[in-house]
Amino acid sequence: MNEIRKAMRDKKRIVVKIGSSSLQHAQTGDLDYIRLDVLVRELCNIKNQGKDVVLVTSGAIAQGRKAVHMTAAQMQENPVAVKQACAAVGQARLMMTYQKIFAEYNQVAAQILMTRHTVDDDNNRQNAQNTFEELFKMGVIPIVNENDTVATHEIGIGDNDTLSAVVASMIGADLLILLSDIDGLYTDDPHSNPEAVFVEVVKRLDDSLMRMGKGSTGSQVGTGGMSTKLGAAKIATAGGADMIIANSADIRILHRIMDGRNYGTLFLADPDTGFDLSAFLAKMHEGKES
Repeated sequence: MNEIRKAMRDKKRIVVKIGSSSLQHAQTGDLDYIRLDVLVRELCNIKNQGKDVVLVTSGAIAQGRKAVHMTAAQMQENPVAVKQACAAVGQARLMMTYQKIFAEYNQVAAQILMTRHTVDDDNNRQNAQNTFEELFKMGVIPIVNENDTVATHEIGIGDNDTLSAVVASMIGADLLILLSDIDGLYTDDPHSNPEAVFVEVVKRLDDSLMRMGKGSTGSQVGTGGMSTKLGAAKIATAGGADMIIANSADIRILHRIMDGRNYGTLFLADPDTGFDLSAFLAKMHEGKES
């Protein structure tokens, strides 16, 4: 075990992001309760070590769609409004499920929904930071999602990879873990290129590394590909947090990472006091439009 990985044991404030594809049965789109239970148990175990932990979760729109039996064709009839309505149904159902499972492990969870306004507006950002801090003092585990019920392209953060990095930066986290459907960063997309080489540690994100990002992970559910994960790494590391991309095939990888074992790609913190988060998010939106 090397010293860089061993340092994960000493992290005090951890943000964990998990995507839609990691929470659902691929065949049906219904929630995978076994995986949810393992996730919650892992988070509670981190919390029981005296650490602050935040979960950034996807799945509200998908669960709302399942609840009201919305077909793919119906989702396209008025896509923004339909997605927002599905999110309104699904967010409540998703949160209810999390609350029940966390309660089984004697933990209290809270819901925080965010949009770009939470980040861009100084008062909103400070209020959000204050809320997180009070929840940590109370021993509560915040569960964060983008507020898809009201978010549009103009006010949306865009995807939960980016959202989790924004949260990590806002609350002064020292570790962000992105659970994905891939082992970490490769020099090319390993789904299509068997010659792709795995990258264990990234000490500094330069332009050549940022160009490794691809627009697809192979998942048909989540919205974030490797390009968004590298964008998240830029935000998190500039804010002073290490970040790890790891495979969620076995969610118990969380305690292995926290034990200092060598899983996933580790992006080392590279604090940048001049980093403009709002400007970076705006540039990311421009890139998606072009």
